[in-house]
Amino acid sequence: MEYIEIAGAGKPISRLIKGTDYFYHDSYEKAATNMDAFLAIGGNTVDSAHIYCGGQSEEVLGRYMQERGNRNEIIILTKGAHHDQNGPRVNADAIRSDLLTSLERLQTEHVELYALHRDDPNIPVGVILEALNEHIESGKIGAIGASNWTWQRLEEANAYAATNGLKGFTFSSPNLSLAKANEPFWAGCVSADEETLAWHERTKLPLLSWSSQARGFFTGRFTPEVRDNEDLVRVFYSDGNWERLHRAEQLAASKKTTPIQIALAYVLNQPFPTCALIGAQNREELLSCDEGSRITLTREELDWLDLGSNVKPSV
Repeated sequence: MEYIEIAGAGKPISRLIKGTDYFYHDSYEKAATNMDAFLAIGGNTVDSAHIYCGGQSEEVLGRYMQERGNRNEIIILTKGAHHDQNGPRVNADAIRSDLLTSLERLQTEHVELYALHRDDPNIPVGVILEALNEHIESGKIGAIGASNWTWQRLEEANAYAATNGLKGFTFSSPNLSLAKANEPFWAGCVSADEETLAWHERTKLPLLSWSSQARGFFTGRFTPEVRDNEDLVRVFYSDGNWERLHRAEQLAASKKTTPIQIALAYVLNQPFPTCALIGAQNREELLSCDEGSRITLTREELDWLDLGSNVKPSV
């Protein structure tokens, strides 16, 4: 397992980050078994959120760490200030409420990584950073980041932080995958486009990608004729993505691996620090991700996979 550094986290972050959005109380043993397997391959970072599973995701993770006595082995990324039925909640009161609730559920006094789950462009970045820095100073948060923020808002926020002596965002967590989204998964979601990737390459701000493997688009289970997954059809079905899948299949055959592993390698071989949030739910899927994380792709291979070139690189 490889690791990256995120300023403020205090520990190296595994490049594979375990998703917990299926952690429910009634499937605790499955969650615990998967966590054990994840730690066994060298993973140390888990992703959760205040809203996941109605709070059960954080509660199950908290129970697991207490029963195993392994809190010090785990880096927690959790998120708050998601919108509700009344609209945006990106404000000091919501951040404080969600954070304190998350810490109670997780049975811990701090989290290494804390991200805002959504943005509200109507709120000045200074107001948001002042609120987050209060919790950094109290020791409840290590590093702060943003999930589903545009690069322009990230740049604005970090410029404000630098000018005003505050801690800025040291990571971002949009969607990044070889398959390009036709439209947002949910309202307020952000996928990394060419400008975003160029900004990350320039700034070297770490990107922690959700839906890094495009929700199984590269597993071979989907074809233009198979349309039973409405969300996948809506978000990922396009001529460009079928060509990306075809190229991933070709490169996988050349490298004696699988298209889904090539798709993961695409995320992890960007020219700036990246991690991939993975949805592996059993040991076989975890081992597949582990193998995929070890594949090296050249810049030429990345460009060809993403349709930036029609000249297939030699392997």
